[in-house]
Amino acid sequence: MTDNELKELVASLAIAQQRNEIQSAQDMAEIRELQKKNEIQFAQTDVKIAEAFAQQKETEAQLAKTDAQLAKTDAQLAKTDVKLDKLSAKIERIATLVGNISNNQGDAAEEFFYRSLLNAPYLGKIHFDTIYRNLPANKNKLQDEFDIVLVNKNSIAIVEVKQKAHPKLINDMLARKLPNFRTLFPYYKNLKLYGVIASMVSNKKLIEKTKKAGLFFLTQQGNHIVLVNNKAKTF
Repeated sequence: MTDNELKELVASLAIAQQRNEIQSAQDMAEIRELQKKNEIQFAQTDVKIAEAFAQQKETEAQLAKTDAQLAKTDAQLAKTDVKLDKLSAKIERIATLVGNISNNQGDAAEEFFYRSLLNAPYLGKIHFDTIYRNLPANKNKLQDEFDIVLVNKNSIAIVEVKQKAHPKLINDMLARKLPNFRTLFPYYKNLKLYGVIASMVSNKKLIEKTKKAGLFFLTQQGNHIVLVNNKAKTF
């Protein structure tokens, strides 16, 4: 190798080394820049993680408060349930008492009209020979019971008794009670059939509607019964 060739080799090696040093410096700069970016990203991630932990703690605290509130609500609901149970029991006792009073009044009204008609079995000028009380009947699928039934050789009277009759009872008498009696007791098909409303308490509207329907109306006057309208049609 000549001197020139040796010089050229040394020069090329120097240039290559210089290039390597420049490239290494550039690579190190890029590495440092990337490292800075990573450090910034890590710092931001740490902040987010810290915020997430803080939010989690707030959420846990809120959940704890919610659990406490739910526990209070459950306790309050339990107390309310107890109060409602007591109230329901009280209402049930009152309903039973009112029902018993109503039944007793109904029984007393029925007893009053039955005893009165037993002693004086008349509807106006019509005299009856036989009186039945709480007469039941069952034919096929049809069932019914009649409070008081008055019978003679020509006529039958069906008496529906109430402590305080409602005008709807008149419609029930016409649409159900009288037709049911005809169906359940065909033996009496040739007899005249009368409908009677008997009410301890009366009013003008009830009396007028009873008259218009062609029914007898009985009510109380002192210790006696009074036939308010003495004319009725047959059914």
